[in-house]
Amino acid sequence: MTDDAARGQRSEVSGQRSTLDPQPSTPIQGLGALNPFDLVVEARAHGWRIDHWLSRLFPNFSRELFKKAVRDERVLVNGLPVKAARRLRVNDRVTVALPDEADRSLPAEDLPLDVLYEDEWIVVVNKAAGMITHPGRGNYRGTLAGGLQFHFDRLSDAGGSLRPGIVHRLDRDTTGLLVVAKNNPVHHRLSGQFERREVRKEYRAIVRGELPLDADSIETHLRVDRRHREKMCICGPGEGARHAATSYEVLERFGRFTWVKLLPKTGRTHQLRVHMQYLACPIVADRLYGGGADLRLSQIRETPPEEDRVLISRQALHAFRLTFRHPESGLEMQFEAPLPEDIERTLSALRSCCGAL
Repeated sequence: MTDDAARGQRSEVSGQRSTLDPQPSTPIQGLGALNPFDLVVEARAHGWRIDHWLSRLFPNFSRELFKKAVRDERVLVNGLPVKAARRLRVNDRVTVALPDEADRSLPAEDLPLDVLYEDEWIVVVNKAAGMITHPGRGNYRGTLAGGLQFHFDRLSDAGGSLRPGIVHRLDRDTTGLLVVAKNNPVHHRLSGQFERREVRKEYRAIVRGELPLDADSIETHLRVDRRHREKMCICGPGEGARHAATSYEVLERFGRFTWVKLLPKTGRTHQLRVHMQYLACPIVADRLYGGGADLRLSQIRETPPEEDRVLISRQALHAFRLTFRHPESGLEMQFEAPLPEDIERTLSALRSCCGAL
């Protein structure tokens, strides 16, 4: 990282609260303490329904509760009551009193975290495979957010009490870098950098097949697949579709497999996974997007049954490098997360069996 003060700050946190930079204990505040308050609609929310927008801003409250709040005229746009289907415009001023529903508490859990850096304002972690970033869809245990709640005395609650410190996320089976905010002003500054696409993210992936070019860019629109709601799909521009752009660069070719650098220019859900499938090169072991359940040694070379083994059983995608400006000092910081053991093992087998082409 370019900030010298950030060098050498890696630590393993397991079973005890972090003592790298102890802070006075500050309870996570409920959003209800801010009621009522004013918001200004940013460009990214132009055209959204107001109930969708509010439920996304405050994930601890359901969309149905916001619909009721709109009906009860607890939500005003430019000083006037509206309907839940009202489409927002840039610079609309929204006054909202949050519904009278207590936030669900997030259990603090003693989970091992790989902390790469910590100071008074931020934490940078290397997320493990199989760990959900924050609770959702009934998954309230074993999350990164729960582990952060246990290990750090002070975290932002700008995203709601179920997402302490969480500024951005990675899929459950994607490993690698996440930056965490310790207070709300820091959270908003970091979110602004992501929103303005000032944060540079670099992923590494093993994909099936041969990418057509050594380097190229992909631009599509994405939306939720209407038949499979857990998936995203490529579509034309229109309601519900969001622009998605990715650049890639081939690092090594192994015949039927490719080691690739992925550079997302936007941050859409499942963007990299969908774009690789779109190029007919799905990420290895990505069950949802055609990469198979796992990759075994026998899929790379002829292997006696007694010697066969699983090389990787989750999507071979890793958030390798993250570059952003420190939210307090303004200095550029760059972090790298070492490749996880299963990706290293798979690359070693590919290099040994196929050789780089």
